[in-house]
Amino acid sequence: MNPLTKVKLINELNEREAHLGVKESVSWHTEYRDSAWVFVGGFPYELTEGDIICVFSQYGEIVNINLVRDKKTGKSKGFCFICFDDQRSTILVVDNLNGIKIKGRTIRVDHVKDYRPPKDSEDMDDITKQLREQGCAPEAQQPSSSSSSSSEEEEEQYLIALKKPKKDKKEKKRRKKEKKKKKERAGRSSSSSPPPLPPAIRVKEEKRRKKEKKKKKERAGRSSSSSPLPPAIRVKEEKEDVAYDKYDQRETGDEERRRRRREGGTDRTIQREGDRRLERETEREGDRRLERETEREGDRRLERETEREGDRRLERETEREGDRRLERETEREGDRRLERETERGDRRLERETEREGDRRMQREGDGRMERETEREGDRRMERKRAFDRDRDDDRRREGDRRMEGDRGRQGDREMEGDRKREMKGDRKREGDRRMEMEGDRQGERGRQEEEPRQR
Repeated sequence: MNPLTKVKLINELNEREAHLGVKESVSWHTEYRDSAWVFVGGFPYELTEGDIICVFSQYGEIVNINLVRDKKTGKSKGFCFICFDDQRSTILVVDNLNGIKIKGRTIRVDHVKDYRPPKDSEDMDDITKQLREQGCAPEAQQPSSSSSSSSEEEEEQYLIALKKPKKDKKEKKRRKKEKKKKKERAGRSSSSSPPPLPPAIRVKEEKRRKKEKKKKKERAGRSSSSSPLPPAIRVKEEKEDVAYDKYDQRETGDEERRRRRREGGTDRTIQREGDRRLERETEREGDRRLERETEREGDRRLERETEREGDRRLERETEREGDRRLERETEREGDRRLERETERGDRRLERETEREGDRRMQREGDGRMERETEREGDRRMERKRAFDRDRDDDRRREGDRRMEGDRGRQGDREMEGDRKREMKGDRKREGDRRMEMEGDRQGERGRQEEEPRQR
């Protein structure tokens, strides 16, 4: 893939995540959360390690850099690998420096999942080898022994100062929870639960209680005397000092009763006052419970309404999606049917044209065949006539030849008879000569036999 295409794809992906508001835990950068290395390519060849560090160190401290160079010439190849101290710096670098131009050239910055250091350590010079082994990060200054103790104490104080607010917050939350639990227990023990009300009355009571609640809040803001009494809370009793009794000028229960009797009051008034207070407390507790119930009922109704609305929206969306899919399917089916009909029509037209062409060809072929058959018949007739002529001529010639042959044979026979006769005469003559020679031989032999006898 072209490097510029990769640059565009990375920028489009970053813009899409920024537009959709994707969280960091779901971002595509989390795939490279275990690697602090980035790849930088496409920069000018004349840039050195220092130039690259100056450009990329604005988003984090660089601890190592590997600028790839040619082994023979030592010139830069235009890409390198950078390691940051913090992995989050790689995200900032990829998001902000990918696609920028340095001296007219667009650079590409991307994550490196599994970085492998180069193996050609033997051919490297000492400076490059030291740079790759130790990195390029600045060394931290070691504090002196005199200031080490003070710095440790300051760090401890700083850490303690950071941790204290968290503990205080936790303690406050725990105390609030305990107070709420104590109030709920006291409210349950002091008052009895009211009977449940029908829903219509509950709505009316809810409206009335809300109005009263608003009025009470306004009154409480104006004056603190008109505020309702808080519910009873169980408080741990503290141990009182015995020497404090002489300074205690509070009246006991008996003294209070005596004072009220002196003033003309009786125990019944005290009891009535207690009953009234209990009734007020029960009314307030009932009002509070009713408010809670109404609030819970309102929350439940709101949740139900929201759920129903969500279900309705979901149903509408599903119906719309189903209608859209159905429309798409019907459109596609219509398009397919139309395509099939058009294909069938085209096929039929092609078949008709082919058949018409075949018929024309057949007609033309039939006319040609008729013409060819006529021509062939004429040719055959001419051939037959020529054959008959040739045959008659051959017969005539053969008859002439036979006549000539018969005549030649007759002459040959006559010549053969003459030859045979001559041969017979020759044979007879030869026989006569042989007979004469034999007679001569026998006479010669007889003479030769008679000569020794006569001797």
